[in-house]
Amino acid sequence: MFVNVNPGSHVAIKDWPDADKPREKLIDKGVNALSDAELLAILLQTGYRQKSAVDLAREILRLAKDNLSELGRLNVRDLRKLRGMGTAKAVTVVAALELSRRRQSTSVHKKNVIQTSSDAALFFKPLLADQYHETFYVMFLNHAQKVLLTRCISSGGMSSTVVDPKLIFREALEVHATKIILCHNHPSGSLRPSESDINVTKKIRAAGKLFDIEVLDHIIVAETGYLSLVEEGVL
Repeated sequence: MFVNVNPGSHVAIKDWPDADKPREKLIDKGVNALSDAELLAILLQTGYRQKSAVDLAREILRLAKDNLSELGRLNVRDLRKLRGMGTAKAVTVVAALELSRRRQSTSVHKKNVIQTSSDAALFFKPLLADQYHETFYVMFLNHAQKVLLTRCISSGGMSSTVVDPKLIFREALEVHATKIILCHNHPSGSLRPSESDINVTKKIRAAGKLFDIEVLDHIIVAETGYLSLVEEGVL
């Protein structure tokens, strides 16, 4: 029997042909056969009244402008604005997106040694690129450039965040770090370093010399990619 599954008419997923059900489709054909909406529907599990889980997933994607990077920026409060998105569904989606971010940075965790600016950027970009506000992180390393600790030092507004060098070097001394890498994000998407970015880097670098702690680089990340102040010749 043919069942109409057009988005204009509501038919519960349980009544769809098995070949069209997202879970069964994933099992039979693999994850690559599913659309973004179908993958998201599996997380949602159920829809709402006249919406199937796939319909609700499409609404979430429209809220994110059909952009997965924008989807990663949505929080529980944003998702709950949609009818049919309760706390449980919203938390599930946000948790899945956070797992995706952490997965992207596991290669650096396993490697545990930073050899290039791109190594550091690969670690930081999943953590920071999707955020709506500026956040400043510091990676603390030993003389062999093995990662000892990564810490969020400051989280601020849309265009700036206040960084206190005392917090950075207190942490560095506690973990016996001899090198550090600075990183912050630009929510605007621009990778151009501001005058403030350059000045705070030079300030931290000068303070590091007093403690014999080297600032290896300052990485700026955004959805569009990353910029290394060292690679750009700024430092």
